[in-house]
Amino acid sequence: MNVLDKPAKQATEVRRAHLVAAAIALAARRSPADITTTDLARMVGISQGAVFKHFANKEAIWLAVLDWTATTLMARLEAAAQGARDAVPSELSALRAVFLAHVDFVMAYPGVPRVIFQELQSADDTALKAQVRSLMQRYRKLLQNLLQQAHKEQGLHPDIDLNAAAVLFIGSVQGLVMQALISGDVNAMAQQAPGVFAIVQRGIQSLQANQQGTP
Repeated sequence: MNVLDKPAKQATEVRRAHLVAAAIALAARRSPADITTTDLARMVGISQGAVFKHFANKEAIWLAVLDWTATTLMARLEAAAQGARDAVPSELSALRAVFLAHVDFVMAYPGVPRVIFQELQSADDTALKAQVRSLMQRYRKLLQNLLQQAHKEQGLHPDIDLNAAAVLFIGSVQGLVMQALISGDVNAMAQQAPGVFAIVQRGIQSLQANQQGTP
């Protein structure tokens, strides 16, 4: 690529990033289905026609939103897990850090779950759903790795279903998110999340206690 093309490419990437950020911000305040390219153009400060210089259609914008979500969320979760390991060498502490990091992400970007929940209402198997599935697979793999390590270090029940435990973990976060969106108080998750995770953790650890006959 000619070096003279770099400024134009960088400008395009910046404008695409601004449109993605605008879509997430608007989705926090209204249904994603009601957001138009005119709304996005107005928020970014460009013409509607300029939007289509960066994205072929509105679906492409939402795909870019989910791509940004997958990259950003997974980076935060992995960093949270590693940071917890460095501070307290414990996979259970890493799981707790991941749980709280996910909650923090949703509080920072409440438009993201609205986009995901909106798309999941569609009966069709769309490209957006495929993107969400890919994210969930990466998330479950991270959790399963942490659970496997926790099993080795804490001696959890040998028959623990790691996939089910990962589903429970993610479902607990999603339950918090859903209730927060319904109530309109996303920040309430900050107070609720530690207690919810404590119950999830006790559920995992109780498998060991039950096996040993501990009351």
